[in-house]
Amino acid sequence: MSKSLLAIAMIIASTWSPGAPECIQAAPEPAQKRSSSPVPDPLVLVRVKEPNEGAFSLLMPKGWISQGGIFYVDPNTTNGYANSVGPKGNFLVKRDQDGTVMIHWLPDFWYCDTRYSPAGQMGLFPPGSYYNGMMVAPCPTAANFLLQFVFPQIRPDVTGFQLLATEPLPKVAAKHRAQSAVPGAAYDAVRLTVRYTQNGVTYKEQMSCVIENLGQAAAGMWQNKETVCVRAPLAEFSEWEKVGAMIYISARFDPNWVAAAARATAQRTQNAQATQRYIQDVDRQIVENRQRTNAEIRHEDYLMLTGQEDYVNPHTGETEIRPDGWKYHWENSNGEVIVSNLNDYDPNHDDGVRLVKDFKRSQVRAR
Repeated sequence: MSKSLLAIAMIIASTWSPGAPECIQAAPEPAQKRSSSPVPDPLVLVRVKEPNEGAFSLLMPKGWISQGGIFYVDPNTTNGYANSVGPKGNFLVKRDQDGTVMIHWLPDFWYCDTRYSPAGQMGLFPPGSYYNGMMVAPCPTAANFLLQFVFPQIRPDVTGFQLLATEPLPKVAAKHRAQSAVPGAAYDAVRLTVRYTQNGVTYKEQMSCVIENLGQAAAGMWQNKETVCVRAPLAEFSEWEKVGAMIYISARFDPNWVAAAARATAQRTQNAQATQRYIQDVDRQIVENRQRTNAEIRHEDYLMLTGQEDYVNPHTGETEIRPDGWKYHWENSNGEVIVSNLNDYDPNHDDGVRLVKDFKRSQVRAR
């Protein structure tokens, strides 16, 4: 949460399994000094819902801003149905209005490389035009898609741009290839690390995506998948990594919404042309396969994850994957989480925490 979510770029719903009961907490250790880290301690994370359709929810630090959500493409604006048969998602979580610390999930879109079609070979659909609802463009590598399509759109006013690292993700590409419903489809996955200055702040940003190229079998159709961008000030990036991991892996999709979206997509597909019906069938099969292997893909694809652990929800017994980096994980019956490294901290006695005060310690799942 591709994880296309019936064409959304962020199907990242968590996979749960039973865990061990909560352990009794030992007597608190002596108080320790608070660090100078930009990450608050304690860090309070609240669960927020996708605003447009309630499609999913995720944790984000209290006081942060969420923006965007599920949307649909009007086929009348793109001269075709290829990108209109299912919902798409454009969603971001940010610390402040300027997005000084931010995670952004971008939508998946179908494009068409008309060099594979008779019409394109006749010069009828040049790059930049629309064919069957798809922008016409030669299929790029995943790295070029991020640098030429994504970055100029989301960061149009930066200076001092530097490409710091290019990391191919062959395991991610291989998993998509194994799930493909189209014989001969090609996959390319990459993670880029860049540096730039915007509004006087020097940032480090990581961008990742998968490019699926159906090639001649589908008349040149290709699309981006699982496109995610994360950034923070350069000097603070490593300290915000585990917070980004906590947000990223906390997403849960509403199964009722997923089922309703699938039904609605099927109905719209009946009104589309034969090509669009084919596109949706391919997309549906990809989504079903992704749901079965979502946790593995998330672990491979998450661009900031450096370490994680299984924690047992003390209220439900479910296992929740969270990044390591805090000694103490607290959770209340609403699924809201507070993490801290302070030995003498208890959120149930923190007057500044205006949440349900039935927090219990989450323990690492017994092996």
